[in-house]
Amino acid sequence: MEPISSLQAEEARLRSKLANNPFFSSASNFFQFLRWMLISTLTGLVVGSVSTIFNFGLKFAVDFRHAHLWVVLFLPVAGLAIVFLYRFFHYENNAGTDTVINSIHKEAHIPLRMSFLIFVSTILTVLCGGSVGREGAAMQIGGSIGEQIGEKLRFNEKDKKIMLMSGISAAFSALFGTPMAAAFLAMEIASIGIMYYAALVPCIWASLTAYMLAKAFHAPFENLAISSDVTLNFGGSVRVILLAVLCAFVSILFCKTMHGIKALYARFFPNPFVRAFTGGVIIILLSLLLRTDDYLGPGMNIIERALHGETAAFAFLLKILFTALTIGAGFKGGEIVPSFFTGATFGCLFAILTGASAPLCAAIGMVSVFCGVTNCPITALLISFELFGFDHAYYYLIAIAVSYMLSGYYSLYHAQTIVYSKFENSYVNRHGE
Repeated sequence: MEPISSLQAEEARLRSKLANNPFFSSASNFFQFLRWMLISTLTGLVVGSVSTIFNFGLKFAVDFRHAHLWVVLFLPVAGLAIVFLYRFFHYENNAGTDTVINSIHKEAHIPLRMSFLIFVSTILTVLCGGSVGREGAAMQIGGSIGEQIGEKLRFNEKDKKIMLMSGISAAFSALFGTPMAAAFLAMEIASIGIMYYAALVPCIWASLTAYMLAKAFHAPFENLAISSDVTLNFGGSVRVILLAVLCAFVSILFCKTMHGIKALYARFFPNPFVRAFTGGVIIILLSLLLRTDDYLGPGMNIIERALHGETAAFAFLLKILFTALTIGAGFKGGEIVPSFFTGATFGCLFAILTGASAPLCAAIGMVSVFCGVTNCPITALLISFELFGFDHAYYYLIAIAVSYMLSGYYSLYHAQTIVYSKFENSYVNRHGE
């Protein structure tokens, strides 16, 4: 035992020397900086390439469905195929994005097959009209590839978590074209009230690298710019606060509906094949009953219409229902784009009823509901800047703060940990409801 003890003593002595010597300490920090710059560039290139291909695949799926509406009739069959795929690869019990968030908290391994499965199943869901977004796939693709790179480089567990977060940032950036928001989402989403600042440089650089790569290949980013000449004033601020209060309640409704319908599916259709097939049939019947395909797929076209002042009265409620029915049945994809849809259409409706600026209210509603369902205020604020510019920055700031507080401890993700209270300076350490 003595050689081991002496080795540990020597290691402790060297660590102490490094810590007490400014030159050695600065050199070590700079080495770490260069190391992470190199590795996060590699992560951004790899994850950005996969995510860019995925982005083009999603665009093809959406365009094909719009041109050939008959493909929606195959949604139940797509559900069966997705369940079969996950069972064939022995990954049927995975919790999707919750698995990725859990792996940030714990020493949980994310297999590489997660990225393949979510890639294929999300495109299949969108192609056949499932009401899902792409950010759930972004987190799973980026998280699994990022961790695998860390595994191949034989990183320790702590550094593998940073690699996982870098991968999430890179994937989200390449898919949404919002590199600032993508960098902070990965650090913010796991633990509300604290952020993993050790991942700041890797996440930012991986995000920017993936964004530049996707842009070089002309990835199909959405253009959601708005036009509004509203200036900051007392009356406008009061109206924005009211809208944000309502958006907080809409975000709670979104979360409760998502979890509630998933529980109902599991109760009445315990067999996953029956559940997926039945869910597909229900969505087709609802679309036929409403005589519209507005609530199928991600719905970015409807978001754009809302940002121009056009919306159906109950569009936000119907999108919540369609998304809950899709994901609860076992189809794959994300909930964030549907939350954008819900917020934008609700904000537009609020503007029509109150005589406010429809584009501005739709934009505020969009980021407010996003903040309420994800509990990520910094990410929401950065998304508002990157998508809509800085002209109405103060209104976005007010709305996001109000929605964050009043949405309480509800969340789309059960694995998300609320570390500090939203209402007082106290440690709560609880999972999202």
